[in-house]
Amino acid sequence: MPTVPSGNQPHQRRDIAESFGGDAERYDRARPRYPDALVRRIVGALPGPDVLDVGCGTGIAARQFRAAGCRVLGVEPDARMAAWARRSDPDLDVEVAAFEAWEPGERRFDAVVAGTAWHWVDPVAGVAKAARVLRPGGLLAPFWNVADIPADLAEAVADVCERVMPDAPFDFRAALTRSMVDGYQTFLAGMADVIRDVGGFGEPRQWRHDWEFTYTRDAWLDVVPTQGAFTRLPPDALAEVLHAAGAAIDARGGSITMPYATLAVTARRS
Repeated sequence: MPTVPSGNQPHQRRDIAESFGGDAERYDRARPRYPDALVRRIVGALPGPDVLDVGCGTGIAARQFRAAGCRVLGVEPDARMAAWARRSDPDLDVEVAAFEAWEPGERRFDAVVAGTAWHWVDPVAGVAKAARVLRPGGLLAPFWNVADIPADLAEAVADVCERVMPDAPFDFRAALTRSMVDGYQTFLAGMADVIRDVGGFGEPRQWRHDWEFTYTRDAWLDVVPTQGAFTRLPPDALAEVLHAAGAAIDARGGSITMPYATLAVTARRS
């Protein structure tokens, strides 16, 4: 149940964007990894091995790119997340800064990637900074893991969210019960327009990799507190959300298969 990028400018919600480090260990344990096919596709399109991982969090994507043979530098605004990333891979260098304010000096990269993080970056300033730090022929490639939540689970969670979070800045029922994949594809189309407007890149392309993962009840309940909608909830309210989600999964027999699409928008530095 991720935060859905929309017209409300998610990059301005720094309270949410920098809330994930409150439980970095859970985030690293519970958040899904990215399809190996996507990582290989990005790496295969690069002119060299140097990757900048924007909003690297606990290093989930960074470790996958390092395993694929890349040299990776992470940039992460939350010092708690950055510290966990360094612990998870002592050879991973992470600098603490928001990407828009980060100073690269003379360093240049073959790819700028972002795993489920680019919506926290100012869209125009982020694309302009990416153009600045990419070598000619380098690739801008933000990507997202997006799940379309099964309807029964979505309705159960929406019911409790409306009760315990009446002042939420977005419509939980609409966000949870519509296709999140469709919502993100609309967001990516808007990002492609920004890339065209900023300039310095070839024509943007959208990539999609479909997959699924079966969660046990406890495994999915481990994911929920790492989502932006819930990272700042008081413990009693979070307990109600988890109870509702757990009851819906119990009614399914104790597990749930989540259909994922990993979506990317890519553009080559001209």
